[in-house]
Amino acid sequence: MRVSSGLVGLRRALCAFVPLLLCSIVAFWPAASRADEKITYLFPAPPILPAFGPIQIAKGKGYFTQAGLDVSYAVGRGGVDVAKEVGAGNVPLGGIVADGPIVVRQNGVPVKIVALFGGKGFMQLVVRADSGIQKPADLKGKTITVMSYQDTTFYALLGLLASAGLTQNDVDIQAAGPVGVWQFVATGKSVGMAGVPDWIPPVEAAGVDVHVLPTDEFFPHMAQAVAASDQIIKTKPELVRNFVKAALHGMKDIMDDPDKAAADFVKFVPEWTGKENQVKEAFVYYDKLVYPGQKVLGAVDPERMAKLQDFYLAKGIIQKKTPVDELFTNQFVE
Repeated sequence: MRVSSGLVGLRRALCAFVPLLLCSIVAFWPAASRADEKITYLFPAPPILPAFGPIQIAKGKGYFTQAGLDVSYAVGRGGVDVAKEVGAGNVPLGGIVADGPIVVRQNGVPVKIVALFGGKGFMQLVVRADSGIQKPADLKGKTITVMSYQDTTFYALLGLLASAGLTQNDVDIQAAGPVGVWQFVATGKSVGMAGVPDWIPPVEAAGVDVHVLPTDEFFPHMAQAVAASDQIIKTKPELVRNFVKAALHGMKDIMDDPDKAAADFVKFVPEWTGKENQVKEAFVYYDKLVYPGQKVLGAVDPERMAKLQDFYLAKGIIQKKTPVDELFTNQFVE
């Protein structure tokens, strides 16, 4: 009888212990078994550029992983190409200048801005200090470089010229690629560039003094942005929200401490090893010239977007307007 009681007691103990053991195993299981959602982010230019600091920092510091995303990269041929690829559903998300939907939606490309990296303009008019150029009107008859004719900074340049009563026929615009765009300025083959903060330090490192004319002084150009198709926004809103939250976290890191963010960036993008100061300088330019001016981090100002579209229409850069609420959504940043 004592043996039987012992067996009953053992059985009861095991019955009580096994569920607890299983609960303990399950509690530690998700981290090992969770499958992050794989997505491809399409850049308009090589992802090693400091312009893409928010994305690189978000990936390098694990913000995307924390959001359940496994992000890989691909490279398009400028912002307009990225907008078309995103709109066609070939990739879920991509990087463009926020002007992009104004240009492509009139042609039936269903793409919207879902996050904006700053309240000011991305493209800066960067000219050699020895060129004597003080304002956009001074560019008449001069050679100026852009990355490509498919990049949205090219359209921003057209807008900048139009603000001074000029067209692309009044200047010699050379598409020189992501390296040539600044090398032409450094070597004197062009007087300036429709540039971004990344391309200013290499020119200065070559011993050339430059003068930066912020586009905000002449027309309401916009910053870099994350674009998504209407279909992705409708069918995968959580994917978009998680990506945007992580990317804006990376941007905030740069705003909070550009020097530290630059050091992190170089760790994640080792191609910049030995050129840390150039990355720091670029991040300082972004913090000063591009990122400020948002009431809500990542949000698009509808009045600014509407004003910019009116400007593009008036200058003949677009042929028809798109309803402003079809150009962007702030639902993922609010």
